[in-house]
Amino acid sequence: MTDSRPRHAPIQFSVNDDCLEIGGLPLTRLAQRAGKTPFYAYDRQRLTDRVAFLRQHLPAEIHLHYAMKANPMPAVVQHMARLVDGLDVASAGEMKVALDTPMPPGEISFAGPGKSDSELSCAIAAGIVLNMESEQEMERIAILGEYLGVRPKVAVRVNPDFELKSSSMKMGGGPKQFGVDAERVPAMLARLGRLALDFEGFHIFSGSQNLRVAALQEAHEKTFQLGIALAKHAPAPVRMLNIGGGFGTPYFPGDEALDLAAVGENLRRLIPGVRQALPEARIVIELGRYLVAEAGIYVCRVLERKESRGQIFLITDGGLHHHLAASGNFGQVIRKNYPVMVGNRVQGTDREVVSVVGPLCTPLDLLADRMEMSRAEAGDLIVVFQSGAYGLTASPTAFLSHPPPMEMLV
Repeated sequence: MTDSRPRHAPIQFSVNDDCLEIGGLPLTRLAQRAGKTPFYAYDRQRLTDRVAFLRQHLPAEIHLHYAMKANPMPAVVQHMARLVDGLDVASAGEMKVALDTPMPPGEISFAGPGKSDSELSCAIAAGIVLNMESEQEMERIAILGEYLGVRPKVAVRVNPDFELKSSSMKMGGGPKQFGVDAERVPAMLARLGRLALDFEGFHIFSGSQNLRVAALQEAHEKTFQLGIALAKHAPAPVRMLNIGGGFGTPYFPGDEALDLAAVGENLRRLIPGVRQALPEARIVIELGRYLVAEAGIYVCRVLERKESRGQIFLITDGGLHHHLAASGNFGQVIRKNYPVMVGNRVQGTDREVVSVVGPLCTPLDLLADRMEMSRAEAGDLIVVFQSGAYGLTASPTAFLSHPPPMEMLV
């Protein structure tokens, strides 16, 4: 009988002598280099290739920004800063990492609700663009700028009256803690014009993690329309229109990679109209997960094979405390498996259905639930793919006080 179950999207890492390779090194050698498991490894060539892929398919007018929240590892950010046109940060910690890169401060933006006065002051002094999330934040920025003797660079983050359909995380439409409701922006812009602030433009982010071309096309059209309409109320010409991101990454069985060429073609159709209406505006697409997710792996080691009532468990030294997303506890409603394999026995000689679990004393500590993979023994290396984004920094590393994993850019 043919197995009709949907499969994971194919993994693009190379395999040599049945062992996964990353960064040109066999996984076993990489584990020796790390000195211990678990660890995260990020392939710098795959990061470079992903940016080149975007440049190939998106219009040349698009400015590409990296949203550091997806992976703020300093070495990754340093590498990305040389490839993209700007960086987006969401905390003072990320801002400090960004300012250590070659990226000019004026091409770094700071978004997120609840920025403290200390964070705002650091950003103003550095010359970073502040994406304002509320009218109150705007007033605080103006006061701090006057105190510092610096004219802050600001943009208005807009909560649009639409959402990115089919996105796993909706960032706009309806009541949101993010941004200023679109219908309130004109009044805010009128007030902005009376303050000592340098107006840069708008940040309009409607959703994330979308694999549907039609949904992204519709969102881009509506975002441009909204940006053009709001620009009529602006106190100065719009110099930057950040239309967010939302480009999805395939994680689960049945997911198919986004047709980026179709997304780019639609943008190519829309940009002339935007350019006519907003001749001074840089059009920015801000991506995080799409740039880094597929370049990363998480690696842990099998400590023990255990059979319980006919089910095989591979007990490893890794788990949800290092990779919450892969455990299914980071936004999944129905748990689905990330792509997982025995990295040093990619095909193996025997196959079996197993569950991969970690060392934590909770049934939530599950990295793979009854997946088919090569037969593994103690000492073998389990690899979780699509782990370059929202891995370590999105995980409860202090849970049960196990040591944290290391990270490598290779």
